[in-house]
Amino acid sequence: MSDSTSVSSPQAQEPSMKKRPPSSRRTRIMLVLGLLMAAALLAWAACWFFVWRFEENTDDAYVSGNVVRIMSQISGRVVSVLADDTDSVRAGQPLVRLDDDDARLALDRALVDLASVVREIARLEAQRRESLALIKVAEVTLEQGITNLRRREILGREKAVRLEEVQDFHAQVKSSTAQLDAARQRQKALDAQLLHGPVEDQPMVRQAAARVRECWLTLERTVIRSPVDGQVAQRSVQSGQVVAAGTPLMAVIPLNSLWVEANFKEVQLRHMRVGQPASIRVDMHGSGVTYQGRVAGFSAGTGSAFALIPAQNATGNWIKVVQRVPVRIELEGGDAARHSLLIGLSSLVTVNIDDASGPLLTDAARQRPLPPVLTARGTEPDMEPIEERIRSVIAQNSPSDNGATER
Repeated sequence: MSDSTSVSSPQAQEPSMKKRPPSSRRTRIMLVLGLLMAAALLAWAACWFFVWRFEENTDDAYVSGNVVRIMSQISGRVVSVLADDTDSVRAGQPLVRLDDDDARLALDRALVDLASVVREIARLEAQRRESLALIKVAEVTLEQGITNLRRREILGREKAVRLEEVQDFHAQVKSSTAQLDAARQRQKALDAQLLHGPVEDQPMVRQAAARVRECWLTLERTVIRSPVDGQVAQRSVQSGQVVAAGTPLMAVIPLNSLWVEANFKEVQLRHMRVGQPASIRVDMHGSGVTYQGRVAGFSAGTGSAFALIPAQNATGNWIKVVQRVPVRIELEGGDAARHSLLIGLSSLVTVNIDDASGPLLTDAARQRPLPPVLTARGTEPDMEPIEERIRSVIAQNSPSDNGATER
């Protein structure tokens, strides 16, 4: 019994000696895992301390831009539509043409009226000159009559002429005086209609010329042009449609002046300043394309404050909801030109808030000038052709010796 027991004891101890290595490996694995977790924690802490604590980001951000509404300034029937959705257009390029028959007829009538007014001015000027001549004749006649009357009065006192003859000369002087007064009144009436200066400066001519310019503008507005460079969208106009003034026809999106509207939580705005750098990634291009930008401004209110139906918090059941504030991010560099953007694209915005030397967002409007947001180009009608035509009509209908009225 003792021998068997003594023999079995070493055999029983061998398995226990073989079980120790797995326990040692488990310890080493746990130690390695602990070290890895500690290293990861330290790396995360280092990233947070040196990078992440100086950043605020949100994926509630979208590309925004100006939507230029194309509207007709006059009423008319659409003859042709020259641009469609997705077309790229340049400033000044025709988009829609309206029927211009009525506008051309109105312009022709206005030019005829201008010619008639110029001829009327010439006629009035001739009458004025004739009136001046009649005044001089009446003055000479009156002066001669007064001289003859004085002679007759001297002779009458000497009984050299009859009393009736003296009375006749008195009547002639009164008649000459009346004729002179009438001529002067007529002269005043003509002077009231005519001004001193060139024919084109006469009030009636200027009024007729203004009517010609108005008809020219109406004719020019039958061609509706793009005010900016961009891409056509939301076309609703159709050929043959009768449109009224102010009717929306289509929209043009200037894709060279886009920005990003990022909706940050109100707690993220504590350290934001105007001018802080920002990086933008758009889902359309993926993480391989990063746009650079800067904080440009801060909305005057939260999104819910400008909602169509604002939240009513003065009720019994009130739940606090973290508000989001739209922040405008201006794009910089040439990335936007190399990688095109479209309005409405989803994006991820990260703002570096390390540099807090800039002004607060609420002071942004006071710290920078206010340039025009968007300037229309190519839609101003060229007035030089009609001005040349007005000058030609005035010259053709004015007397050659009547370049300017005289007084």
